[in-house]
Amino acid sequence: MERIWRAEGLKVPSRQAKRGWLRLADGSCVRLRPERPNHVWAYDFVEDRTRDGRRFRMLNVVDEYTRECLAIRVGRKLKAADIIDVLSDLFILRGTPGHVRSDNGPEFAATAVKSWITGVGAKMAFIEPGSPWENGYVESFNGKLRDELLNAEVFNTLAEAKVLIEHWRRHYNTVRPHSSLRYCPPAPEVLLAPIPPTLKSPEPSGSAPALAKIH
Repeated sequence: MERIWRAEGLKVPSRQAKRGWLRLADGSCVRLRPERPNHVWAYDFVEDRTRDGRRFRMLNVVDEYTRECLAIRVGRKLKAADIIDVLSDLFILRGTPGHVRSDNGPEFAATAVKSWITGVGAKMAFIEPGSPWENGYVESFNGKLRDELLNAEVFNTLAEAKVLIEHWRRHYNTVRPHSSLRYCPPAPEVLLAPIPPTLKSPEPSGSAPALAKIH
C-alpha cells in the first residue's frame, strides 16, 4: 500500500528545513558513509510505555549498509553496561565492525562504552551535537518501529513487549520490503530445497547395461 500511495503521489512529504553538509576546515565531509556490511553500525534509544503507564526503553542496533536490525534490547532501564552486553554478543556472532556510530548522550559517551569499543578494535563515530540527521539510518529505523508497532500495539506487560518487539524485528529483517533495497528485505530467509533421492548418477560410458536373467 505504501508503494501504491507513493506511485500515485498521494503521500505528502512533511516539510523539513534545509541543512547543509557538515564539513571540516579542509573542506572534507564529516559524515561517514557505510561501504560494505559490517562497516558501520549505529545504535540509539527509543522509549514507550506499558499499559500501566510505566516506561521502558529499547536499545536498537542497525547495520547501516544492509539496513538490518541486529538487535533490540528491551528493559525498564538501560545503561552503559547494557550497551556493552548487547554489542559484545553481536561482535562474537558477527565479528567486529569498522565503526560504531552513536549519539552524544550520557549512555553513549560513557567512558566504559568508548573504552570497550575501541579496546576490541572498532572505532567510535560520535555525531555532532544537535545533528540527529548524521545518525539517519537508525533514526529512520526508529521511525518505522514507532509507526508500525509502538503506535499500533498496547503492551500489557514488559514480557509481552519483548516478545512482540522481537517478532517485529524478525519480520522487518526477513519479510518487510525496504525501498532503499529495491523493495527486498534486509536479511531474507533462504530455504534450500533437498535433492530428490530418486536422482541417480549415469552409468559410465562404454559399459553395457545389465540384463535380467530369464529362466
